[in-house]
Amino acid sequence: MTVQADATDLAILRLLSQDATQSAAEIGRKLGLTQPAVWRRIRQLTDAGVLAGRRIELDAAAIGFGVTVFLGIRLAAKGRTSLEEFERAVTAIPEVQVVQHVLGQFDYRLRIIARDIADFERILRRRIMTLPGIGQVEANVMLSEERLPGPL
Repeated sequence: MTVQADATDLAILRLLSQDATQSAAEIGRKLGLTQPAVWRRIRQLTDAGVLAGRRIELDAAAIGFGVTVFLGIRLAAKGRTSLEEFERAVTAIPEVQVVQHVLGQFDYRLRIIARDIADFERILRRRIMTLPGIGQVEANVMLSEERLPGPL
């Protein structure tokens, strides 16, 4: 469903995207609106599917996961292993943070966190390379990450 968000809705979304823990009252103070008005707009945006949830962002390095690796995976034989079987198996690996089915050189792109390179090698050998239908794998270790503001 497409929603016609006005400037106030976009301002609310911008503030929530910066810090989803803000209350409707806090947002209202920043925008010159009442708490009930903000709450009503947030409810409408949620009901319309624009707001799909609120999440916290963890600093993986701060909790002992200092290495992030992006894997490109090409399945060996798409006919013999169903995509659903591969996806079910890969999403069961706790270190796999994101699974993206993509078009291009690879069939899937994974974001994996590990404690260090030795831990990543263990995950790769024991968990990733044993997945059903696994074929070609290419790893890229993340050196740094910059967060860019979205289109709001």
